[in-house]
Amino acid sequence: MTLRCVRLARLQARRRLTMWQWTGDIDDAVLIVSELVANAVQHGRVVGHELWLRLTELEDGGLVVEVSDPVRVFPEVAEGPGGESGRGLLVVRQLTRELGWFHRADVGKTVRARLAAPPPPRTGC
Repeated sequence: MTLRCVRLARLQARRRLTMWQWTGDIDDAVLIVSELVANAVQHGRVVGHELWLRLTELEDGGLVVEVSDPVRVFPEVAEGPGGESGRGLLVVRQLTRELGWFHRADVGKTVRARLAAPPPPRTGC
């Protein structure tokens, strides 16, 4: 796992969402993938273990982005101005409907971000 994984994750997420013809904000989704994968690479690296990225399109048109890594420590979200640590998760929190994390049964944790369904198209005058 290196920071090159972040670029690959962005490219793959954009390609997948385009193939699905997902009607949400693909740029926001790709930014969320980028931030979560970057955090996993920087803070969740353990030799012999991989990180996992999962995208799930919901029936209501929303999207779930999950990134799993082998470290059980939960990420910290910066609450105010100052240092760099946690700012990426603050951005993710602002772009998502829900942001949470949970321990995995076997090893590590998963960080889950849920994007709301896009608004229905306007009709009428």
